[in-house]
Amino acid sequence: MDRYEFSVQVQPRYLPEQSDPDEGRYLFAYTVTIRNTGEVAAQLVSRHWIITDADGQIEEVRGPGVVGEQPVLQPGQEFQYTSGCPLGTPVGSMHGSYQCIAADGTAFEASIPEFVLSAPRALH
Repeated sequence: MDRYEFSVQVQPRYLPEQSDPDEGRYLFAYTVTIRNTGEVAAQLVSRHWIITDADGQIEEVRGPGVVGEQPVLQPGQEFQYTSGCPLGTPVGSMHGSYQCIAADGTAFEASIPEFVLSAPRALH
């Protein structure tokens, strides 16, 4: 087991009630579960997302913490939050990383595995 390690799981979902396909607006929510699978308490201090739509447009998002928080996780503890992402296409993907600092001052990165954002086919 790594001394410094966060595992990240993501559950995306399409939000039809907030999307407008006729206007090229597709909104997705994603719930992220971050678990400290390491041996040392650590704080999530910032995030870096890479969002790609079906046209190959890439948007990078960087910022402090997640949903206004910079959670400190003890070993075995988890933190869950839900956020959203608008896309101009019905399909896209996201991945990235969280920048973390352990209680002993060691900086490390937790990778966010790529996941797909996909709107169900519209019925005609």
